[in-house]
Formats: sequence, C-alpha cells, structure tokens
Amino acid sequence: MSSAPAWPTVAAEPEDRVDGRRAAAVRRVRDFLVDNADTVHALLCEISTHRAARYEIESTVATLDGALDEVATHRPGRVPRLAAFMPSNVILYSYALYLLVPALYTERLVFRPSSRVKDQMRRLHALLAEQHRLPITLTTASQREFLQDHVSPADVVVFTGAYANAEQIRARLTPGQLFLFLGSGVNPFVVAPGADVERAARDALAIRVLNTGQDCLGPDLFTVHASLLDPFVDALVSELKGLRYGPYTDPDADFGPIFYESALEDGAQFLARNRGGIVHGGHVDFRARRLDPAVVVGDEVTPRTHVPEFFAPIFNVASYRDEDALAATLTTGTFTERALGSSVYGHAPALVEALRRRTTVTLDTTLLSIDDGNAPFGGYGRMANYISDGRELRAEPVLISKAVAAHRPGGGR
Repeated sequence: MSSAPAWPTVAAEPEDRVDGRRAAAVRRVRDFLVDNADTVHALLCEISTHRAARYEIESTVATLDGALDEVATHRPGRVPRLAAFMPSNVILYSYALYLLVPALYTERLVFRPSSRVKDQMRRLHALLAEQHRLPITLTTASQREFLQDHVSPADVVVFTGAYANAEQIRARLTPGQLFLFLGSGVNPFVVAPGADVERAARDALAIRVLNTGQDCLGPDLFTVHASLLDPFVDALVSELKGLRYGPYTDPDADFGPIFYESALEDGAQFLARNRGGIVHGGHVDFRARRLDPAVVVGDEVTPRTHVPEFFAPIFNVASYRDEDALAATLTTGTFTERALGSSVYGHAPALVEALRRRTTVTLDTTLLSIDDGNAPFGGYGRMANYISDGRELRAEPVLISKAVAAHRPGGGR
C-alpha cells in the first residue's frame, strides 16, 4: 500500500486555546500515520479489508489535520475526565475521534476496547501512545469495574454500540455528566424517478460492500421506485458479478471474510428467512466465514416493513410507488427511532424535505462523501445517536467538542 496523502501539517494554535504540547502530540501522531502507514495498515487489515483500512487511515489523518480548527470553532471548556466505550470496528478512526481530538481539551482520558478487537486495540494504542504520550489510558477492566472506577467519576462519557446497552449505562449516570451515544441507523438509500440508475447501483455497491458490509454507514434498506426497480436490480447484479473475493491483505479484493461472528450468523438467518426473494448471491460458507454479496427483493415498503441492521454485504431492496407515502413511512415508527442518515438519487423534493427534518441527507452521492471527523454527524433518532446531560436528552448530530461546549454545564468558553 502507498502512504497516505501528505495532508497539510496541523497549524500552530495560540496557547490560550490549546495547550501547545498537546497540539504537538496530535501532530506527531498525524505524521506517524503518514510516515508509517504500512505498519498501521497491516494491523488494521487483521479486522478490515485492505481498501477499508486505507480509507480509515486517510480519514484519520484528515481528522487530525482539522483538530485545532475544530476546537477553535466550538471552544469547549476544559474537561477533567472522559471515559469512552470504544467500538469494535474503525478502531483507528475512533481513537482519533473519541480520544486524540478530545485530548486537546480533556485532562485525563480512559477507554475500554471492545472485547472483539481487544488485542488489535491494545497494539494500536501502544503504537500511537509512543508518539503522543498523552494521558490516554487503556483499561481491560470488566464492564462493571469500568462503570464503577472510570465512568462514575467521569465528566464526559462516550458510548458507541447498541442502544439498549447505552440506555443501561445512562441510567447509572448522575445529572451533570455528559453522555454521548453513537449508534447506527437504517440509512435508507432511495432511487427516485430521474435517477442515473447505473450510478446509483455503483454507489450502492460502494457503500454496502465497504469492509464487506461491516460499516455502520451501510444502508439497511434500498427503496426503489417501482418503475426503476428492474433496471436498478439488473445494474446492481451486473456490478456485483465483477467483484473479487480475497483475504483482507489482498489489495485487489473487493470483499473478504466476515470478521464478526454474530454478523455472519445474523446475515445467514436473514437470507434463510427471505430465500424466496434472493435474486443474486447469498452463498454462505461458515467454515471460511464467507457470505457472498446478496440482493434480496422484498415487498413494497410500508411502515410495517421490518428492517434489520446488517453488518454484512446484503442489499435489502424494496419498491415504492408514491413519494408522499414513502416520505410518511421513512419518518414514522422505527425509521424515526433509527434516523441517522439517508441518500436520495433522482428527483424527489418532498421526500428530501421530509428526510432532512430527521436525518443527514445526501443527494446523488453516498454518506461516505460527507464523512467529516471534525463536524457533527448523525440524525435525530434517539436509537441512532443522542446527547444527555442527565436532565435532558437531545437526539441530534454529535461532535464531542461541540456537545461539550453546548451541553455541559460551564462547558463553553
């Protein structure tokens, strides 16, 4: 793999805004990731595909480049202690988002890695800590011990994972503790009249097969106007037929094994229950942990349509006929609760207007195109993301520095 692009070096920042030593520490990590991209990439390829790992390094470098401007924009006050529950994927990017950038205004940070990637996170932390030497501590304590020893006294708590688990943790916190939940959404991908069907199919493949489908931005529902359903499915299947399977270290592989056991099992169960709708792919090899990209066409989407969360390359396709009816469906019930992002291809102004009240919307492009580690991201569904200060809960796009400044008592300056 080639090194990450030579992004502009992080600019110096006045001492009254960011401790110069901490700014220099972040800059050292940024330069390390550029100069030693192959070392970091090899580690990430234990849990991510070659292309996804490369994308993650580039996104992390860009986030560190923008860190000082982010802090200068939102001006969060000093935070004594932050505790973070880390996710089981995008471990480098998450390290930057939830630890390195907050370290510019947080005295002490402690994090608990997901048990699924504990070894990889431990080794990644060792690599990066040698560069930054910031008060960022990894703990392998049990969840009960982590809650008691680190979460209870923390001023800010960051949790990435399942909504039900987040609610259990939030119930243990006290007023004044800022709790930031980052989950996942349905992320509907809509193909409306006037869409460039072939482009939509290519983009659908790019975001759903990213890291073999093991990414929270992947759409769990592709809803296509009935007049475009057959052309879209045909174009999608044509694209999928050209994909290559291989190990994570293969730079030419488009998809690889499923790393997460539960994701493989959940995907296989969905395919078994909906086998009548499979129009392409769907072969599952449990021994090799392989699930070939599958296109499943179901009934027309309604408010009662069940949309499971996928962490596998499954294209769950449903048609629609009326724009207003689809807008009503995608802004009610579970779609509202899991409202994070959405993408619309073609001409559907009423639908776009409705979705923008609930989600971050992209037009004729995927959510990957607006993935910016220095900007708030998410939607307005509480099962997708929220901010709580122990008194009030706000479901809104989340960025830690902005949340601290806006919602933590005395958090802004």
